[in-house]
Amino acid sequence: MLLRAVEKFLRENGIPATRFGRDSVRDPRLVFDLRRGREPGDRMRRRVEHFMNTYRRSVGQ
Repeated sequence: MLLRAVEKFLRENGIPATRFGRDSVRDPRLVFDLRRGREPGDRMRRRVEHFMNTYRRSVGQ
């Protein structure tokens, strides 16, 4: 589930939800909407996953 992965990522990296949404898909409400049941499309899911993977590589996790 994407929301579970995002929540874990936010906790591990100390990133605010709005910053994560803005940086990953240019939508500061993304995490809040996911928490309320928003189902992202495949393209958005791939963008979010790519952002998390790229961020982890850049900080050496």
